[in-house]
Amino acid sequence: MKDELAALRERLERLETLNRVSKVIHSTLEPRESLQLILGEAVRLMRASSGSICLVNPTTGFLEIEAGFGLPAEARSLRLRVGEGLTGWVARTGRSVRVGDVTSDKRYFDLKPGVISELAVPLRVGDEVRGVLNVDADRIDAFGTEDLSLLEEMAALAAPAIQNTWAFEAARQRARLLESLVRVSQRLNSTISLDQALQAITREARALIGARMCSLMMLDESGEWLDLRAHNGAGARYVAKPRLALGDSLLGIVVRRRKPMQVENVQVSGRYQNVEVARSEGLVSLLAVPLRLGDRVTGTLNVYTGEPHIFADEEVRTLAAYAELSALALEKARLYDRLVDLEEEMRQSERLSALGLLAAEIAHEIRNPLTVMKMLHHSLDLQFPEGDPRRTDVRIMGEKMDHLNRIVDRVLDFARSAEPTTTALDANQLLQDMGLLLGPKLRHAGVAMVLRCDPQLPRLVGDATQLEQAFLNLALNAVEAMPEGGRLSIRSRTFAPGMGPQRKASGVLIRFRDTGTGMSKEQQERLFTSLLSSTKPRGTGLGLAIVRRVVEAHGGKLRCHSRPGRGTAFTMVLPLEPA
Repeated sequence: MKDELAALRERLERLETLNRVSKVIHSTLEPRESLQLILGEAVRLMRASSGSICLVNPTTGFLEIEAGFGLPAEARSLRLRVGEGLTGWVARTGRSVRVGDVTSDKRYFDLKPGVISELAVPLRVGDEVRGVLNVDADRIDAFGTEDLSLLEEMAALAAPAIQNTWAFEAARQRARLLESLVRVSQRLNSTISLDQALQAITREARALIGARMCSLMMLDESGEWLDLRAHNGAGARYVAKPRLALGDSLLGIVVRRRKPMQVENVQVSGRYQNVEVARSEGLVSLLAVPLRLGDRVTGTLNVYTGEPHIFADEEVRTLAAYAELSALALEKARLYDRLVDLEEEMRQSERLSALGLLAAEIAHEIRNPLTVMKMLHHSLDLQFPEGDPRRTDVRIMGEKMDHLNRIVDRVLDFARSAEPTTTALDANQLLQDMGLLLGPKLRHAGVAMVLRCDPQLPRLVGDATQLEQAFLNLALNAVEAMPEGGRLSIRSRTFAPGMGPQRKASGVLIRFRDTGTGMSKEQQERLFTSLLSSTKPRGTGLGLAIVRRVVEAHGGKLRCHSRPGRGTAFTMVLPLEPA
């Protein structure tokens, strides 16, 4: 009877112990704190002098101490191979071990002086050993079979909780990466020029992954070479390394396959072309992802660590998503640079066109009095006898007036607008392309653009280049009229004059409306006046003259409606077939 009572008490104590351990395990979701609480209970119950929980690092495959009790400080940095020491043996075999005297066991790895007995049990998650729980004592045969059984039950109770805490940590890590991804995308969208975008991409990618170095390689125009375009954390030797051939380089495989690739150690990889550079720079593991823009790959984004590392799936997916964002940011920056160049070319073209207009007006102004002079010269019929020097003067005067007349003809021919090179075109597409180009400039100026295009808009027959220049001029003039920001509304619709349902489309109406400063009646009256009488050296004065020339060359009409402080609207009507 006494033996049964003692057994019941022992079983009750065992259940109370396990219940207490269960409460401890579930008292926190912090992985390290949970592991430390589990180990503390195990050391206390086993009356041990020290203990540790080692988990298998999924990226390196080594056993690393995640929780320790009574161990020297340097022990926390210890990394064991699976199979090394008693702990490694348990991790490899999945079997528990109880050693009464470690000095007689060849498997023992001396971690702490004075240890005599050791008890180690595997931590399983399903059928997989994820770690080892072990306790040590400074006395011989410190642990019995009951202790081994209790520690195994504790491990069985703790392993799922460990799995849950690490799953929680993985989810938190995923959330952190996603937050970083959103933050990085916002930073990328705030960059403007291509050089700024390239530097921002490598800087943020390095911080996102926690890498030692990040580089960005891009295909050249031939599509056969990868050139280093930006880097963060790279040394002089890496920057000076030669360009990579697409056909026979590791990064070229990433471009051709359009898939991420990782190398555990580039310093010993036979596929990596710059092993000596990697060794001198301290670069070890590599993750390279393609820069994809739709179906096109423009280069690779590469991150390097300073120690062996196997990139988790979440890291690969995050960097791949970041690379796609980066490709879009680079395309946006490239379009912005193109816009800047196009705007400068347009301004230059505007100046040349204005000069042509000015030359034409001067030529007209000269021709009128020159015609009168020629008429008077002929009507005077100045006749002088042979040998009279005035006879030669009269002849030279007539020749010079003819010469001036020919010069005026040539100036007028040169200044006369070229006839549009007409093709069938989609005005909506021109407006949408213009909106894409102007996007960064409008955001920088604080101008919101609203584009409303009639999906049933008929196609025009005209010169796409000239019309694009006219649209761009009107949009830029609107931006100049809104120095504090505002709203630019652009609308296209079918123009069908007349009344009733039988009316037919005869043209396309396009309206640019801004919320800028507006113009007075006097300013509106001078919009399309002679350049010789214009007092505005740039902007509306010259640009609108060019817009009107383009519209008139297409057989269309341009009108303006504006009120001071209420904005301006320019409306052009272009016929479907120019006259």
